[in-house]
Amino acid sequence: MWPLFPSAVNAGEKSAPDIPFTACHTPGMEKWKLYAYASAVFAGFTAIVARAGLKTMSADLGLAVRSVFVSVFVLLNLLFWGNIHTVWGELKSSSIRTHALLALSALTTALSWICYYRAIKDGQVSYVALVDKGSIIITVVCSVLLLGDPFSWRLAGGTVLVLAGLFVLAGGK
Repeated sequence: MWPLFPSAVNAGEKSAPDIPFTACHTPGMEKWKLYAYASAVFAGFTAIVARAGLKTMSADLGLAVRSVFVSVFVLLNLLFWGNIHTVWGELKSSSIRTHALLALSALTTALSWICYYRAIKDGQVSYVALVDKGSIIITVVCSVLLLGDPFSWRLAGGTVLVLAGLFVLAGGK
């Protein structure tokens, strides 16, 4: 039974419409890469904006308020760029296993966000963000071992460099 989560390997075959990034699509660049770069840019600003918003609010309440807004924005994304006509059918036809895995993802996201918000409320945002990016190491190892993503020495070397950078920059704190 390899990979452990075979349905996740082909999850990228269904793609969202090209609407959001069509205008800035670089010829020859795969759409998923453009989304990955955009994700990195947005994620880079997330901690800065969140920390500024936590000046007069507890980390837990700030996270709850943020989560409401995230839910609204994600639902608006589904409404405007998703295929709203197939949502109910897709929900009904998806398996309990799919829902369980997404629930587990939600749980790990919530735990990550709770820890992250508590850390940026009281800590140095640049340090917290750096340590948080160490999660890429867990992601790379698990994607190869559990999802069957292809292993390469280039991937291994990049992962080792991220780990080394984490130790160099955050090790003395």
